[in-house]
Amino acid sequence: MRKSERLDPQRIEQTEKHLWILTLTIIVILAVGLGLMMYPTVFSSELDISGSDMRKYFFSFCVLALLTVSYLLDRQFVIRQLRRRLREEHQQVITIRHEASTDLLATLPGIDHFRDRLAMEFRRSSHTSLPLSLLIVSLRPSGSLAQTFEVETAFGDAAKALTRRLRAEDSLYLFRPGVFAIVLPNVDTTNAQLVSARLTDGLQDAAGASLRFSSEVRVFNYPEHAATAREMEQAVQPYFLLSHSNPARTQ
Repeated sequence: MRKSERLDPQRIEQTEKHLWILTLTIIVILAVGLGLMMYPTVFSSELDISGSDMRKYFFSFCVLALLTVSYLLDRQFVIRQLRRRLREEHQQVITIRHEASTDLLATLPGIDHFRDRLAMEFRRSSHTSLPLSLLIVSLRPSGSLAQTFEVETAFGDAAKALTRRLRAEDSLYLFRPGVFAIVLPNVDTTNAQLVSARLTDGLQDAAGASLRFSSEVRVFNYPEHAATAREMEQAVQPYFLLSHSNPARTQ
């Protein structure tokens, strides 16, 4: 059996079905063959042993063989029913996760709210001489996520991972599917890099062992990378529409 066959669930089920058919066939052949071999001895007229006892043994053997085959068939039917139920429940879980992810992404504020918050936080930072940092998180779905709902579920899981690792005063925004912005008030470049590393770890956990998506986090800071709110907005503007653009000023 090739490696691709071992990893294909449909191929595994087909192989198991073939093994079950082969097993039942062998049992039936052995039972029928043994019964045919016993038949002349049991029903021979030259039998010295009590013929009624031998016939009881023969019919008992036949009944036992039928019960064994019936039991195996029943167990196979039960296993198939359980597997079908598990597939249905698994599909329900996938649907629920997708709906939860879609609802979460729908509740995230967009670009307009981001601009308003950026302007407000920049005025506060400029008046208090405190730093202000922005993080741009870009996600690239894996090629294994062929269906749209799987991509949305992955992005929803990423949004949950980001939300869990933010402070109460931080805010998360959705520019477009797969691109998030995070406003970090009173955070300089060094601390923003630490936050970026923490978020990257969380995104790797959310991506899972199958690596459903890859991530990239960019850091923008006032006053290190921009002197005005307009410059900060222009620095992240390529992420509004274009995927994985390289901004003019990044860290």
